[in-house]
Amino acid sequence: MPSIFSTPILYPFRVKKTLLATALLAVTAAAAQAQSPSFGIKAGASLTNVVGSEAPAFDFKNKVGFHGGFVANLPLSDGFSIQPELLYSMKGYKVSGIDPFSGNPVNSRATLHYIDVPVLARINAGGLFFEAGPQFGYLVAAKFERDGNATTPSNSRSNRKDYKTVDFGYAAGLGYQLPAGPGIGLRYNGSFKNATDFYIGEGVRNSVFQLYLTYMFGGK
Repeated sequence: MPSIFSTPILYPFRVKKTLLATALLAVTAAAAQAQSPSFGIKAGASLTNVVGSEAPAFDFKNKVGFHGGFVANLPLSDGFSIQPELLYSMKGYKVSGIDPFSGNPVNSRATLHYIDVPVLARINAGGLFFEAGPQFGYLVAAKFERDGNATTPSNSRSNRKDYKTVDFGYAAGLGYQLPAGPGIGLRYNGSFKNATDFYIGEGVRNSVFQLYLTYMFGGK
């Protein structure tokens, strides 16, 4: 008597079982080929200033600062990933010119210390990347410094209360990054809201260019 397992009626179940096993192997192989998350550090120089409705009324000049912190890159596919970061970022500006009342030169500096959290969508193309996304900032400290002149002594003071505590903006950039190892990038980040108001809502917003190096761990 022939075995029930050799009857033609069970043949479709064998085919389905084989196809299922093949599909599972294919999914496993694809997952093995996808990049894994990587984590790292970054640091670099910043060229900072302010822009906005009140910027033309003052002689604002660029100020050099520093930024650095921690990075996580979370791949969603071979060519696309999400990159959240936790950064310390120094921002601010310089003001220089001639005091219209005394005729003496005026030189002052505003230094703003932020904790920034950008969350960027990143397109990866063989190491080259393009990125953009929102950025949230929290002001932890601010300092005003003014050089002395013939009529006014030098001055230095903490003035965090003169600025808004929360900043919201955007970041966009490009660069080159190895899956594990060093990388380099150039980024611009700007603010949607004023860092400070002078009067009736008129004020200035942060504007920052950043050149940085990274080193990533993990990934493949």
